[in-house]
Amino acid sequence: MRLRIRHTTWPRPALVLTDTPHPRCPDCQGTGGHTVDYGDHNGEYAGTDWWPCPCWDESRRWVLLPLPRRTPPGGYSDEPPF
Repeated sequence: MRLRIRHTTWPRPALVLTDTPHPRCPDCQGTGGHTVDYGDHNGEYAGTDWWPCPCWDESRRWVLLPLPRRTPPGGYSDEPPF
């Protein structure tokens, strides 16, 4: 497991400790997954799918510090933990 601290905004703003993809993975080259473009029945571009690589488990994350949702007009928040 290769851990790092990240900022997330869903379901609420927080600092989380999360796993990272293996930097020397032969399948994804450290990006954590693969993108696949697909088309509609006319052959036109219809979107992109993203498939995670087995070297990384994006569900491994732990909230370290919940952050206030937004700063009020006065510049201070009384929302926990502040």
